[in-house]
Amino acid sequence: MAENELKQIVSQLDSLKANNLSEAPKLLSRAKLALLNLNALVPTEKTQPQHLALAASVLEYGALISIRLQDTDAFTRYFQQLQPFYFLPSDRSPSRRQSNQGKVTGLYLLLLLSVGDYAGFHTVLEGLEASSGKEQIEKDDFIQYPVRLEQALMEGSYDKVWGETKGERVPSEEFGVFSEVLVNTIRSEIASCSERAYPSLPISNAKNLLFLDSEGAVIQFAQSRGWVAKEGRIYFPQQEEEMLAAQKDVMSSSNVVIENTLGYARKLETIV
Repeated sequence: MAENELKQIVSQLDSLKANNLSEAPKLLSRAKLALLNLNALVPTEKTQPQHLALAASVLEYGALISIRLQDTDAFTRYFQQLQPFYFLPSDRSPSRRQSNQGKVTGLYLLLLLSVGDYAGFHTVLEGLEASSGKEQIEKDDFIQYPVRLEQALMEGSYDKVWGETKGERVPSEEFGVFSEVLVNTIRSEIASCSERAYPSLPISNAKNLLFLDSEGAVIQFAQSRGWVAKEGRIYFPQQEEEMLAAQKDVMSSSNVVIENTLGYARKLETIV
């Protein structure tokens, strides 16, 4: 009974449209309850192979739906729950043809990149290479997408990252969610560097530098960071304040030097 109900729920999850995901959490809860009744939510030696396949499917749907709902915490939990299924012996693991392991793992790698967890990224990647083989990983488009992004980030080639996050280079709709988060992270890093390097920038230059689509978007971004936009330029208040402080320090030092020099001159006059 539980197995038939589970198959029906999986079929319903499969038919859910992007604009009708509000039903997904309830379906997933029912599915996990059915898996518990089948002792299949966590794989054991006694779990039947067909139940392992159903469990992996439910958890993968949960992971992918969590991405579409932009719930990264839920996605991370589903990814962690899937690991025992992905590392089962080949004679008990779900069919590779039916598995979304590459997609789910690629999304998790992209999540790690988007939050700057490079150590975690390489730990997961090394685990994949050890379990599946480097050659197999290199053939997986879902895995290679975050790998290319990480390489571009290490090179500081932000234009390559920007190019990879656009259009047909994104391997699936779910990857677009984290790709946008990653671009925002990079944009913030570039903005912080610009604040320290320049007193101001032309808005047209800032648009290209920050990978923004219009000058209006530049002004909106500038306002969010407390920058000042006027007369076709972006001014960085922090840089101006630091420059004024430096000028004051120079002036103060100059005054000390002048006072000391005058003092020496007076002493010389007294001696003469």
